[in-house]
Amino acid sequence: SSTLVTAGVYLLIRFNMILNENLCLFLLLISTLTMFMAGLGANFEFDLKKIIALSTLSQLGLMMSILSMGNYKLAFFHLLTHALFKALLFMCAGAIIHNLKDTQDIRFMGNLMVHMPLTCICLNISNLALCGMPFLAGFYSKDLILEVVSMDFVNIFIFLLFFISTGLTVCYSFRLCYYSITGDFNFYSLHSLNDEGWIMLKSMLLMLMFVIFSGSMLMWLIFPTPVMICLPLELKMLALFVSFIGAWLGYEMAKFSLSWVSNSLKFYNYSYFFGIMWFMPNISTFSMNYVPLVLSFNFYKSFDQGWNEYFGGQGMYKNLKNSSLLIQFLQNNNMKIYLILIILWVIILFLILLV
Repeated sequence: SSTLVTAGVYLLIRFNMILNENLCLFLLLISTLTMFMAGLGANFEFDLKKIIALSTLSQLGLMMSILSMGNYKLAFFHLLTHALFKALLFMCAGAIIHNLKDTQDIRFMGNLMVHMPLTCICLNISNLALCGMPFLAGFYSKDLILEVVSMDFVNIFIFLLFFISTGLTVCYSFRLCYYSITGDFNFYSLHSLNDEGWIMLKSMLLMLMFVIFSGSMLMWLIFPTPVMICLPLELKMLALFVSFIGAWLGYEMAKFSLSWVSNSLKFYNYSYFFGIMWFMPNISTFSMNYVPLVLSFNFYKSFDQGWNEYFGGQGMYKNLKNSSLLIQFLQNNNMKIYLILIILWVIILFLILLV
């Protein structure tokens, strides 16, 4: 996910010279809205893989938005750093899901730090890199992107969407940390959680080195001269401030007293509304699937379970069964049947003679 889905973004980075002004404006709007929508959706999701996938979508929106502002080098830089920490995040999530007997719901996790310390350390560090924690891989690209946006001539709507989406990223990351790594352990009392998958751990620890050091290294490689950023203190601190607010909100919202079954039903409608990503399932999936599914259901009911069955398998079986029951009944050597058959035979003989 971290590398393959970015193929389209990479293609646009390669062909950045053909993007004209109007197309860039359209791309900027769409990508910032995507970023916001994915961040919001991830905050109301309980499936571990879905949260990470939505996080990838959010980061793709970030890459596309900075690309549509004309900074193709920055977009490429973020693509590379994102690929590193997101690959690590997916590996950790895979290891956790495998250990929890293929359970993806984060409400079943909790206190995994005790049972799987190394995996959780990797997960935590990659999560912090995703949030833009200073001096990890994500910080170098993400912070630079936000500062370039602050310096650029963008309207207040795009500017707000950028920073709110950043806050939402930190929000769902800390929510994920709360549910999986800290909190109460919510799985079976008899479990096989362990940190002994050394093949996975070797790969994860190798990736961890990249997540920690690659940001600065790639920055030296991609930008031979330092990028000049000139901002007032408020704007310079805004990214950090938004991240802190996001982290606090994520932690407060994730508390079990709010989202456990009995309480979550009180604001189920809000949760459902924010979780369906602006009616995306209704627009894309349900609207397309409804007609073919109903049609196939009707076909199935009338053909497979209807006339086809009547004239085919079940009907034939029924006829054969009835006729074999009759023959079996006749061959039971019952005295009454024997006498009736003799009488019938005599009647038929008599009729033949008459003819």
